[in-house]
Amino acid sequence: MIITKNFSIWRVLQFSGHHFPWLIIWMTAVVALYEFQGNHWMFIPWLPVSIIGTAVAFYVGFKNNSAYDRMWEARKIWGAIVNSSRSWGNMIINFAVDSKTANTPASDFHNRLIYRHIAWLYALRSQLLVSTPWEHSQQKGMVGIYARRYQRKFGVGLIDDEVTQVELERFLPKEEYEPLIQAKNTATQIIFKQGVDLKTLHEEGYIDDFRHMELQKVLNDFYTHQGKSERIKKFPLPRQYANMSFIFVGIFIFLMPFGLVPEFAKFGDYGIWMSIPFLVIVAWLYVVMEIVGDYSENPFQGMANDIPMLSLCRTIEIDLLQMLGEEDLPPTIEAKKGILM
Repeated sequence: MIITKNFSIWRVLQFSGHHFPWLIIWMTAVVALYEFQGNHWMFIPWLPVSIIGTAVAFYVGFKNNSAYDRMWEARKIWGAIVNSSRSWGNMIINFAVDSKTANTPASDFHNRLIYRHIAWLYALRSQLLVSTPWEHSQQKGMVGIYARRYQRKFGVGLIDDEVTQVELERFLPKEEYEPLIQAKNTATQIIFKQGVDLKTLHEEGYIDDFRHMELQKVLNDFYTHQGKSERIKKFPLPRQYANMSFIFVGIFIFLMPFGLVPEFAKFGDYGIWMSIPFLVIVAWLYVVMEIVGDYSENPFQGMANDIPMLSLCRTIEIDLLQMLGEEDLPPTIEAKKGILM
């Protein structure tokens, strides 16, 4: 998540500056064709080109709105995970009380259930970072190279990343660690283990029927949050919308100089050559509109625009450990170069 108030010129150029060379070459080539070859029959009236540009703008706007909806839904899901996690810690500590018929102190169950939940957070984050075929890190060419370099820089994108390994080894019971990390869906099986422990708490008299049901509802909420996250991760923005938007922008950029250069030619030779920067800027605006939506449609791919899952996991971890009365707390996740992961 980008946390700086404004983008610097350098960051804007990093994001979209690599499109300037081909835009400049194309616009200059069309202007030179008009000026030196005299093939004016190739040029077309501006009105039909402007209609195409308006239609493309509406289409790109629809795509960007859809991409924003996916990103904002993902943020709401993780906000709900934060709220449910705090409720889980509060209910576990205050609902599960010592039983006269059991030998194990309730505090042992408190630690076990809260620690395992922290492990679930990092396991879910790691699973959501596994790349899918439509995400940028899986693409060929400069897009894929840039995305993979970015993920390595910030240490995300792999299910076995160092943070996940450390957290799972620390918070999962030793006897459960290997079976859980070998499971097809580790996060799902962790919640299942939580349900098994709740059943034990109920059978041994630590919690009554009502409290057992309330705690089970919170576990069901975690399944719901996980399922919603997986839905966004595993179902892309329909490719017919995502890909056709790119094609339409390309068609408009191809046609635009053939309609605008004759308009600038009315101002003489000076006006013809002044059309190049204007054409490049307009084309760049359309390109940026396209790539903003493109980089926002997958909020769990570990890029700058994505949900700061690592920061949220650490925030929840600190809150739950403080509920347990622990003082050796991990540091909060700090932003790097204006980006919070």
